[in-house]
Formats: sequence, structure tokens, C-alpha cells
Amino acid sequence: MQYQFIGYWGYGLPLELNTILSRVTGEKKTKVVNFNGEKFIAGISYIGVEKAPLIGGQTLIASISASGISNTIDAWIKIENNQLILGREPFGRVPLYWLKIEKVIWFASKLKLLLPIISKSSISIPGFYGYTCFSYVPTPFTPVENIFAVAAGTEKIFLEPEIQIQRHYDWRENPRQIEEKNEAIRQLQILLKDAIYRQIIDLPSEPVGVFLSGGLDSSIVAALLVQAGIKVRAYTLDFGKNSFPEWEYAEKVAQHLEIPLVKLSVTPKLMKNALLDTVKALDLPFGDGVTVPLYLLCQTAAQEVSVIFNGEGGDQLFAGWTNKPIIAAAVYNRQENFIQQYLQTFHKLWGYEDKIFQSKIYEKVQNISVEKWVEFALDDTFCTGLIHKLRRASLILKGAQNIHPRATNLAFSNGLVVRSPFSDLALAQWTFQVPGEFNLKGSNEKYILKKAVESWLPPEVVWREKRGMGVPLSYWCLNELWSEIRQWLNPEVLQAEGRFISDLAITIIQGKLGGQIRSRRVGEILWLLMIWEIWRVTILGESTINNSGYNPLLLPPWWWRWIEQVKN
Repeated sequence: MQYQFIGYWGYGLPLELNTILSRVTGEKKTKVVNFNGEKFIAGISYIGVEKAPLIGGQTLIASISASGISNTIDAWIKIENNQLILGREPFGRVPLYWLKIEKVIWFASKLKLLLPIISKSSISIPGFYGYTCFSYVPTPFTPVENIFAVAAGTEKIFLEPEIQIQRHYDWRENPRQIEEKNEAIRQLQILLKDAIYRQIIDLPSEPVGVFLSGGLDSSIVAALLVQAGIKVRAYTLDFGKNSFPEWEYAEKVAQHLEIPLVKLSVTPKLMKNALLDTVKALDLPFGDGVTVPLYLLCQTAAQEVSVIFNGEGGDQLFAGWTNKPIIAAAVYNRQENFIQQYLQTFHKLWGYEDKIFQSKIYEKVQNISVEKWVEFALDDTFCTGLIHKLRRASLILKGAQNIHPRATNLAFSNGLVVRSPFSDLALAQWTFQVPGEFNLKGSNEKYILKKAVESWLPPEVVWREKRGMGVPLSYWCLNELWSEIRQWLNPEVLQAEGRFISDLAITIIQGKLGGQIRSRRVGEILWLLMIWEIWRVTILGESTINNSGYNPLLLPPWWWRWIEQVKN
């Protein structure tokens, strides 16, 4: 079972600081350990254990591993030469946060642990704005002012009075590219097997779980585990008649590998019941509609296994289907700003600021350059080839800031450790030796990966076109989940909050935002907004008003669409 931690480092009175620690944790299973240096004092509270864990090493005072493998750490705290060092590995599997109050640095493995340290929490405008652009909060920001996130692949070093950032890993195109495709396929097969073996070295004889979406990446992980002789139980999601049935492909894989498959039927009622628990488990707001189904899947798997494997990271390593639109745009629209093209691939609210924010927020976000948040990820200095450049950006942004940390938090909240074999450093480094044309052959993405594994899985799974997780958000939000939308996006509540325009939900339903916000994107955006509202109330503790007046969302969505059609 993984522990969490909160601690401090700096200059102050130990008794006073330890009293704050005890007040914040308030748990029986907590152990406070103090460290006294030549020029500083430090203390750390380990939450979820009855005695201080054995960390290893003289300078390392805390670490967390998403996988639970003892020799693998994903986030760490060190005290070295009177310096405090906060670090994370490059895939971003475990988040890490910090804030500074006077001459003390506070750090924690969960954002909510730091909230009681601040006398009054307030929303960070860059963090809030970033969430509306990406559906996650971009590092180094968090949604809370003065609390920051350590970026994946960096060590943040504190030496009073200065703060230094030391980037310890950068994804970079290898100048020597593999020339022979068959040789690349042979090497990839070996690397995939090695990645799995590194993840199973400590496994007991009990079965492990695999989240089997029916897509290529999770199917490869399941196949490799079976080849390695591991007992496997697979878990998949079924979203019913209003979605594309991905589970049918998961069933084909399970039958091919002769492993049991548990199919979880996700309904709007289950989604409603798990909404608040999911937001609490995630700690930060993540606006992707798949988060609640994945929470439910973790809950289901935790009844039978303690270790779960997934296929997360495959799209980032092998230029998956989400890269195809930006590749086409780069080829056919060379005059357009590439960074702006890339920002459009998130399909969120970047570019709609004047239509969604109240005036005081709109004025503030106009001074924020979203482009600067992705410039480093798309820097030509590290990758010259287009596909390498996009893969690097995807690893830094969509993977490390979104996919991996949310997977870890969902697993941890259900008592699971999570293992992602595609988050393997040797494998990832190797992919930067693979020419872009090996990954994309015509319209067939991840081509080299498919060639490497085509004998391991049914051809209809390997070579089918990728669709993505088919949560029918638009249908559900405008039907069975409308009561949740009505509650959290109540115009009176939004007006009092002072961030979004009061009738934003109606504006979206009527198609007045224009651009990409139509059809299935309607549900995605409504969900994005609702998750923010739930997060700010349940995690940050902002008050929400009692609806004293008429809520126009009492009228169904079809009514508002009809009204707009009549006007036009």
C-alpha cells in the first residue's frame, strides 16, 4: 500500500511546524520524522503508515512509486548539502507539489494536503485558464494560487534565498536513425519483452489485472504478460448502445489469449454515483470524460487484484492516432502557426475566451500566452523531424501532465498500484532512433509497432482503425446526466462564482460558440465545465449558493435548441 507525505524544509521553529503537520494530517497512521541540518530544519509526515518507511540512501527522505516496485521511484524528496531537492521522473507517473511561506518550503504528494497550510486558498488564474484550454492544469501551475507542481523530468533545487531548476531529462531525437525496418522490428520486439520483464520481477503467484480497452497498446501488454507466464485477469468497459462497442475487440483478445475478461457496463447512474469520489481521488481537476469510468474500473479490479497493468503511453511513443490531424495540417497548411495548430488538437476552449469568461477574467487571461506553455515541448532544438517533434510534445504534455498522473491517482485511491510497460525509459529512448516514416505508413499509424506484434494478436485487433474510448458524453449530458449539468452549471451559481458567463451551458447547447464546439464536442465541454465546478466546491472548498431563483436549465436541452432554431 502506497503512503502519501507532506513535509517542510527551511528556517523556523520545529515545534510550531510539527504542530501544523499534525493538524493537517489528523490521521492515526501518521509518522513525523525530523531532520536537522547545519542551516535548516526539516520534517516530514508519512501518511498511511504506522512507522517511517524504509526509503534507502542517506539523502533520500521520501519517495513514491506508482508501480510499487521497490527499486523504481517516480517522485522523490532529497536533502543534500543543505539543499532541498524535489524531483520527478520524465513520464510523470506521480505528481509532486510545493509552496513557499516566509522562509519555509512546504511539499506534498497530494495537492489537498497543502491546502490547509494556506490561510486562504484562492484560484490561480493561469491554472484555471490552462484547465479550460487542455482539460488538465499545465505544470508548473496548479488551480491554487501560490501552490506549484514540479514538472516531470525535472529536479527542483532550493538553496535559500535562490530557487534553481535543474532539468535532468529531455526527450531528444537521436542523430543516428535506424535505416533497416526489419532490424527496427526485431529490436522493438526485444525491447517490449524487456519492458514487461522489468515490471514483473516482484510479482507473487496471484493474478494481476490488465485494463483491456480493445485497442492495440493494452492488447500488447496483455499478450506479453501471458507470454511471460503471468496469471492475468482482464477488465474492460462497455458504454452501451449509444457508443461504438470497443469491448468486442477486448473480448477477441481475451479469447485469443485464453484469459478471463470482466466487462463493466457503465451507465449514467453509475457515473452520477461515482462523480464526487472520482474528483476527490484525482486531487486536481481532470476534464476528460473517461476519468469516472476508469475510476469505476479500478474499483472493480481492486476486488480481485492488487496490481493493475495498462497500455498508457503507447500513443505517445509511436505517434498514435491523435497526431494524424496535426501531421496533415503541417503538410497542407504550412503558412499557419504550427503552435496554434497544435493547440487546436486539444479540442477544448482555447480561442473562445471572449465568449466564455466574464469580463474581469477575460481581461486577465488576455495577458497570458498559452503558446508559451507548449513552446518548450515543441522546440526544434530537441527534434527536427515532425513526428519526433510531435511525439516529444505528447510525452511532455498529454502524457506526463494528464494521462499518467490521473491513472496513478485513480489506482491509488482504490488501493492498487499501476504499471505502464510503455513508460519504460529504454524503450522510449529507442523510439527516438526510429524514422518517422516507420511509424506512419500512409494513413496507418503506429505501423512499426503493429508489424512487431502482428503474430501475437488477432489481425482484426492489430490492423483496425483506432477510435479512442467511446464515452457517449454528448448523449448522456443532454439526457440522463442533464440533472447533474443543471445543478453544477446553474447560471445563478456561475454568475456568483464570477469566472464563466452565467448562461454558458445554454450558449454551448445552442451552438453559439461555433468552431469545433458542436455534435460530440458539446458533451465534452459541458463535462469539462462540470468537473471544474465540482472540484472547486469539493476540493478547494469554495462555497456555492443556494438556488433562490429560477434556473433556466430546468428546461430540457431540446427546448433551448428549438428556441435558437426559431430565432434563426
